[in-house]
Amino acid sequence: MTIELNKLINFRKHLHSIPELSNNEKLTSRAIMEFLSSCKPTELLSDVGGFGIIATWDSGQFGKEIVFRSELDALPIEELNEFEYRSQFKRVSHKCGHDGHSAILCGVAQYLNIHNPNKGKIRLLFQSSEEIGTGAKAILDDKKFSELKPDFIFALHNLPGYSLNEIIVKNNIFTASVNSMIIDLYGKESHAAEPEQGINPALAVSEILCECISMDNNKPEQDDMKVITPVFVELGEKAYGISAGKASVHFTLRAWDDTILRGLENEIEKVCKRIATDHRLKIKFKYLQTFYASNNDSEAVDIIRTSGNNLGLKVTEKEYPFKWGEDFGLFTSRFKGCMLGLGASENIPALHNPDYDFPDELIETGVNIFTDIINQLTN
Repeated sequence: MTIELNKLINFRKHLHSIPELSNNEKLTSRAIMEFLSSCKPTELLSDVGGFGIIATWDSGQFGKEIVFRSELDALPIEELNEFEYRSQFKRVSHKCGHDGHSAILCGVAQYLNIHNPNKGKIRLLFQSSEEIGTGAKAILDDKKFSELKPDFIFALHNLPGYSLNEIIVKNNIFTASVNSMIIDLYGKESHAAEPEQGINPALAVSEILCECISMDNNKPEQDDMKVITPVFVELGEKAYGISAGKASVHFTLRAWDDTILRGLENEIEKVCKRIATDHRLKIKFKYLQTFYASNNDSEAVDIIRTSGNNLGLKVTEKEYPFKWGEDFGLFTSRFKGCMLGLGASENIPALHNPDYDFPDELIETGVNIFTDIINQLTN
């Protein structure tokens, strides 16, 4: 296999230095477009579902259509690292490794520049806005993507806490179904000396927190796992002469199955409506950052296992899914696919930590896994 590893590492570091938040990945997309152009794809599409990119290498012969996907966006986290390629931008940094995932796909592009597939089509998809759960839908809704008919779609995610280059796989559900829920309560303000003249939602907030948290079943080994995490609560204003008249409670909800999660949402809504009625409050609900469960196809998982064996890598079968969300799940709801975990070492900071940095040792391994998949399916 021929890839320019040093070039990929330097490119990864460049992406790391120019992180951009979801829906704003203009510089990142431009840099990747320039890199891909030098790899001579059959077709190169930009601005797909926002700032997304699709690069295609078409053999011209009948065969499978295989898509490999990575992400473009960074996180609103201030970087603590002091190395030369640290983030140039305040309160924005690559703390989930999307710079590394994109560098891996660029390495696959280098490979395809020299080894065009013998049959079928290989497509590299760079997706924006994964972190807020809207990117996959934007890609799928774009007419440019509607021409794609993937037989398989693959993705990987680096995983601190596992040994370096270890492959983690699981049939069926790989990552949880996740939704963020906002409960807005509306009462009536009054003078703080006369709270009886108003409708203060404070007691309702307390009851909502207690009753909703009591539904929590944070037991990953159980099929009906439910994680209910309070993430934000707001009541009134910092005006000490006014009894509060409005409040907002925010939860993140998790379950293994999309259907179970919808049921949990309905159950919480029912409880909150009852509490609001008891306290003479109006209530509204809003949902955002929705992540469908990533459902790994058994045939696609077998292909990953074969790649691991071909490359002499440790392959670990995950007993139960990861509790974090990934909007790759929307792709696996429509196409056969698989997300695999790639161990990033037990001795580095966790994802979303301000001192995390993607380990460059994973770039070559990631490229090798994906190119082995290509060889399995196109030779």
